[in-house]
Amino acid sequence: MRAGSQASAGDLLQLVRSGRATTRGALQHETGLSRATVGQRLDRLFRAGWLREGAGGPVDSPLGGRPSITLEFDDAHAVVLAADLDTRHARVAVLSLGGEILAEHMGVLVLDEGPETVLGELGRHFAELLDKAGRHAGSVCGIGLAVPGPVDHASGLVVQPPMMPGWDGYDIGGRLARALAEHAGTDGGARVPVLVDNDANLMAYGEQRTGYPDCSAFALVKVSTGIGAGVVVGGSVYRGIDGGAGDIGHIRVPEGAGALCRCGSYGCLAALASGGAVARRLTEAGVPAASGSDVRDLLAAGNPEAVALAREAGRHVGEVLATVVTLLNPGVLMIAGDLAGTHFLTGVRELLYQRALPRSTARLDVVTSRLGDRAGLIGAGAMVVEHLYAPERVEERLAALGV
Repeated sequence: MRAGSQASAGDLLQLVRSGRATTRGALQHETGLSRATVGQRLDRLFRAGWLREGAGGPVDSPLGGRPSITLEFDDAHAVVLAADLDTRHARVAVLSLGGEILAEHMGVLVLDEGPETVLGELGRHFAELLDKAGRHAGSVCGIGLAVPGPVDHASGLVVQPPMMPGWDGYDIGGRLARALAEHAGTDGGARVPVLVDNDANLMAYGEQRTGYPDCSAFALVKVSTGIGAGVVVGGSVYRGIDGGAGDIGHIRVPEGAGALCRCGSYGCLAALASGGAVARRLTEAGVPAASGSDVRDLLAAGNPEAVALAREAGRHVGEVLATVVTLLNPGVLMIAGDLAGTHFLTGVRELLYQRALPRSTARLDVVTSRLGDRAGLIGAGAMVVEHLYAPERVEERLAALGV
């Protein structure tokens, strides 16, 4: 953070939001700004509606006196729209800036129908959920979208996604903003910011922030129709050069040499051990299953064929994760998605602890999801909030508001 006269209103807001400084006196101490300058910069945040005064804090002086008034980020002044897309289903929500889900919808939405249709439907769901939450479209500060494919985070474009035909390079942000305008009656010219990221990345971000904030190296593996991983290092998502980090579903494994993957190659882990692969094997065995979600239902019902195949799939994934754990040395390895149950996890642990060096697993916790199906939504909402209220962006937005 910039010190002294360089500390901006955005820097002050960051200090309040992080809990590092929540009174005027504490802000002066942290930044070295004068009382008058702190007051001027806080006034801009109050006029924007982003800060509010809370209850009085403790009296620090032994001589007594009036308690300091605490400052709080007002997480009710706007809302975030979020959607988590799977290959055949979508979960959509309106969230507060603090991550509370205010209204939610889950239903069938098939990615193969293409971005024009899918994003148009999302716009309709967003409008309906805003009505349900009692919020107007003008209160939306941004939209977060989780997708099952690699994303160039800077541009928001999906890059050569194996499970999203027709989406490569498509202007998701522009279409989603137009869809919201069409269905919610917003000004189509005033584009709402749209941030897009890989679903495993956003699941990892949501889970790490809410359940493991002190874990400096956190890895999540999502095993549903496909397989992907998200990694959070030092509180930030690690995406690689162009969003391709974590795409472990396309690591080649010897056992899958004859299995054709949706990417067009043979031998990918996803072609052998994903929910989609297990569903195909179940169907071939006379147990109809079309996707990872169908496999999850069969596992919940205790279907013996599904149980055996899930454990076998876990062993294949565990063998790959032995290398991942050795490379990243995470404190938490979370298994999430449709197959993330006891049988799959047992298979993962069998091979992971057998193949990885003891040094790599000595302080490793292998766990399952805490947020469940909502992890991607929570992560997408948090991504939008952290982007829009970062210190440098706060200054731009305050200037645009004229405060």
